Amino acid sequence: MQLEFFPSRTVTLYIAKMFATRIVAVLLMLVLVLQMLDLLSESGDILAAPGNGQAQLLTYVSLRMPQLISRFLPYSVLLSTIITLMTLNQNSEVVAMKAAGLSAHQILAPLFLVAAVVSVVTFGFNERVVTRSNATLKAWEAVKYGPIPRDSDVKANVWLQDGQNILFAKSVEGRGDATRMVDVSWYRRDPTGMVTEIVRSTQATYARPGWRFADPTSFDVQSARRTTSQGTQVYARQVEPSQIILRKADADAESLPRLSGSIQAIRDAGYRTTELEGKWWHKISGPLSALLMPLLGAVAAFGLARSGQLFVRAVIGMALGFAYFVVDNAALAMGNFGGYPPMLAAWAPFLLFLLIGETVLVRTEE
Repeated sequence: MQLEFFPSRTVTLYIAKMFATRIVAVLLMLVLVLQMLDLLSESGDILAAPGNGQAQLLTYVSLRMPQLISRFLPYSVLLSTIITLMTLNQNSEVVAMKAAGLSAHQILAPLFLVAAVVSVVTFGFNERVVTRSNATLKAWEAVKYGPIPRDSDVKANVWLQDGQNILFAKSVEGRGDATRMVDVSWYRRDPTGMVTEIVRSTQATYARPGWRFADPTSFDVQSARRTTSQGTQVYARQVEPSQIILRKADADAESLPRLSGSIQAIRDAGYRTTELEGKWWHKISGPLSALLMPLLGAVAAFGLARSGQLFVRAVIGMALGFAYFVVDNAALAMGNFGGYPPMLAAWAPFLLFLLIGETVLVRTEE
């Protein structure tokens, strides 16, 4: 009886290399096809912006491709697991390894090793690359593919409630007391909701409280009179920077430390943070989904290939893998609505399918 978790060094390297090669091949195939289809759907809007051409199309590809890689890497691991195990099964290599005394877990150990490396790389890739590309792409989409804003943290078209009045900024950059609004408008409304005065300015800064408009222009709706003031005036005294974070906090475009700061700011302002907390936990549990795929696709490795059940086993493995993604998205949505606690919404699908995969493997092969 062998107590080592891994098979021999030669077998481990052989299976791990085969698995890693297929992951890269499947991921490359998926990303190229999906990138081409996505570019075809967006190229019209990109080229519609004045001055845009091939360089902007390539820029879009460079910003969109990290998103596709991050999203479809777990699917690639699942498909590669099934392809690798079916190949080993058809060549009777699984039968040979089991005849040599290896358990099902030892045969799958090289796949778990590669999947663990993929999970770590995915987490780092998401934190360092995907969040920045998401922020830049969303800022670029907000200006309808015009000149890309220098600050990828720019928030576009922000509407904020100032009591019964409304504050609008075409773009907002910075955080906290350093927040700066560009092309800002303040709408004074009467108790019935009708706009009675419109104040516009090219920029506004936080005045603790309120927002200091530079050289504001006031337009009285009833008298149709326009007045321009020199210097600065303070408006929207009930609007705080935390409201901007609340309205425009984007978990997909923020790293874990930055998202933690956003959650704390929103919580200090007295607002609900359940949705963002769920996504915070999912930034950790999401990359670990690659670690589950060898376990869920393991049914394709065992059973005699000549029995005619190999295809059925592969379908079962794919069904288990895709069921995980469906349940994961459903649990995250339930967490966003407050049906589940954030931590449970992010981790319950992972733990559930870990138990399901282990149960299937132990009951059928061990």
